[in-house]
Amino acid sequence: MNHINQLLARAQTAHDAADWSSLIQYLQQLILGADLEHPEIIKNREHLLKLTLSILEMGDFQQRWEMTKVLTHLGNIAIPPLIEILKDEDAEEELRWYAARSLGEFQHPDAIAALVELLKTDEEEELKALATTALGQMGSVAISSLTQLLADPDTRLLAVRSLCYISQTEIILPLLSVVQDPQAEIRAAAIEALSSFHDERVPPVLLNALDDVAATVRRVAVVGLGFRTDLCQTLDLVTRLQPKLYDLNLDVCCAAVVSLSRMGCDEAAKHLFDLLSSQIPIRLQLETIRALSWMETPLSLDYLQTIFHQSASQTVWQEIVIVLGRVQKSQLTKPAAEILLQILRSQHPATKIANIKSAIALSLGQLGKIQAIQPLISLLADSNPSVRLHAIAALKNLNREVAYQKLQQLVNNSALTPDLQQGIAIALRQW
Repeated sequence: MNHINQLLARAQTAHDAADWSSLIQYLQQLILGADLEHPEIIKNREHLLKLTLSILEMGDFQQRWEMTKVLTHLGNIAIPPLIEILKDEDAEEELRWYAARSLGEFQHPDAIAALVELLKTDEEEELKALATTALGQMGSVAISSLTQLLADPDTRLLAVRSLCYISQTEIILPLLSVVQDPQAEIRAAAIEALSSFHDERVPPVLLNALDDVAATVRRVAVVGLGFRTDLCQTLDLVTRLQPKLYDLNLDVCCAAVVSLSRMGCDEAAKHLFDLLSSQIPIRLQLETIRALSWMETPLSLDYLQTIFHQSASQTVWQEIVIVLGRVQKSQLTKPAAEILLQILRSQHPATKIANIKSAIALSLGQLGKIQAIQPLISLLADSNPSVRLHAIAALKNLNREVAYQKLQQLVNNSALTPDLQQGIAIALRQW
């Protein structure tokens, strides 16, 4: 008896004993590890399918998951029984779920038709969501069937969602047909998917959607335009996006902040600064502070410094200090550090707050500028243990060796205050 026949016999024995774990191993060896064109495999293909389906019906979650991989390797022979399971409304829901998932692996008209029919007729939302994903993953072969579903208001949303999974230009035309749909959810889904294509038909749709009555649609349009920095000048995107900073919906405002920051120009930075200078919710303030920091221009840093001194909010102060420490551009790390050092040297109320002083220390350590060593050493005299710990960590991060030498030089300096002397001694012990 050859190896394949031995495995077939063992598989049948495992099946008869309901030993599903062993049966899975034998089936995987036969179907995933063997030559599917071997005469013995071809002769027993129907039997292998039957054994595989038995696990799909009787196995636990993980065992069923393993069998979906095996089913696809058996080929189109698996499609009819899977369709039968999918159509059986009395079958266990999880079993139908696996059948739908497995059908999604076959780029075959019968599999497409079954999943499309499910979208049309079934009441199980979770199952329909899976079918939507499965159809989308099939790619271009499913586009024609999905486009037909757009004609029916009952299946239009699911069809749009399926099309959204297909990253091919063939979906642009069908999606364009629903960007004015009465349902906001459909408009939003279609516009969000269209945003990923750099196609000349898309920008006019996004611009038009900026004034949609539905906030969800306005938001996806704002986000989509934010990724079209190549059209900033051509479409005057800064001017078009600026009003959305003051939208009635906060999510739209936050999206506009991010999209404007992506434009990277001083005009966009000025609009963000003006927004921060007005009365806006704290969530939007924080989003705008982060957006200005992402821009990483000299002007955006100047604006952050100005807002720090204009604001009376501890939350705003702390956020500005944090984002300054995240500046990456080499030519801007020094100005960012200088802003933090100016704050430390000032009489600003923020310098009396332990959390903010700790954040300043952390940010100075991240920026890595050697001129911060002496100010950080001064923080070792602070009465708050957290501030001292952050100052020590920042000194180590700046230049561990240079900072240690500096501390050693100062440890016995009688001109220092007792608090600073004690702080330096503690730092050296923790070094």
